[in-house]
Amino acid sequence: MDSASPSPVLGADEGAVRALYHALLRAWNERDAEAFAALFVADGSMIGYDGTIVDGQAEIARHLGAIFANHQTPAYIQKVRQVRFLTAEVAALRGAVGMPSLVTGVINPTLNSIQSLVACKREGVWRVALFQNTPAQFHGRPDLVAEMTAELQALLDGE
Repeated sequence: MDSASPSPVLGADEGAVRALYHALLRAWNERDAEAFAALFVADGSMIGYDGTIVDGQAEIARHLGAIFANHQTPAYIQKVRQVRFLTAEVAALRGAVGMPSLVTGVINPTLNSIQSLVACKREGVWRVALFQNTPAQFHGRPDLVAEMTAELQALLDGE
């Protein structure tokens, strides 16, 4: 096999890491705090959009449960930008996300984010060790905000 070609194992693992990320966002979109938290390792951590750090599955479930109970949260529209393996059992995923307005259905550029996920494989199962959601405001570069918003809107529109 060509040394530049990914191994079949890494290809399957990349698919599993992507599936983990999609399951995480599906749990958010379904407003299911327990399902979201269950995708983390027991001592996993989440850094929210506002910078709040939440450690451990139980606290992640509690924190998101309060958010879902008190706020109408839009669904994420996502695009995986990169999956990179740091070791055979640790991967870093970077995604771009946006959220459509609950009123207009159009991606709200003020809610665009870059998401980072560190996943680890324990006993053959990929779980989230760290998830971070960072606002993608690209200060002073409105063209990048517009470009990201247009890309996510095209995904939402099925283009």
